[in-house]
Amino acid sequence: MKNLWLAIFFIVLFWSGINPKDQFTWFLEVAPALAGIIILALTYHKFRLTSLTYLLILVHSIVLMVGGHYTYAEVPMFDWLRDYFDLERNNYDKVGHLAQGFIPAIIAREILIRKKVVAGRGWLNFIIISICLAFSAFYELVEWWVAELSGESAEAFLGTQGYVWDTQSDMALALFGSILALTTLSRIHNKQLELIDDQTSSL
Repeated sequence: MKNLWLAIFFIVLFWSGINPKDQFTWFLEVAPALAGIIILALTYHKFRLTSLTYLLILVHSIVLMVGGHYTYAEVPMFDWLRDYFDLERNNYDKVGHLAQGFIPAIIAREILIRKKVVAGRGWLNFIIISICLAFSAFYELVEWWVAELSGESAEAFLGTQGYVWDTQSDMALALFGSILALTTLSRIHNKQLELIDDQTSSL
């Protein structure tokens, strides 16, 4: 499973880095995925995650790499969707921001539960959603700082496409993504967490 995960990650990363639309944008977009795989490598033996969480991290990495290759405003499939449904913009960036809430929600959930950070389950979802919103807001600040430092070269990274409410809608989608993840995946995540507990107790 680990080898398949790594193979998919590096194949997509290699493809993403071949003649990307904009080299600077590519680096900015794939940097979180590269940082993520380093963290996963360093923690793999000390704090191995559930297979669901690893799968979601891989999906999020692929979303970032595709966006890095084409830029978020020019992903071909979403150009087709824009034209077919007569939309005003390419909405691939919105997929990215939905994922920005969906995937971190399960990562945060796993860490909080396994590290017993929250004593009771009543506050668990609230804290997870708050973490995801904080992460999304911080990412918007990073985009702002990059834009200020690099000027016009950051336009493809921002991907606003002239939409005045882009920042607010990005955070709203991250909020929705976190709620959606908790609503749909908590049960299967709990089952995988129980397996980890059983394996740990048998050691």
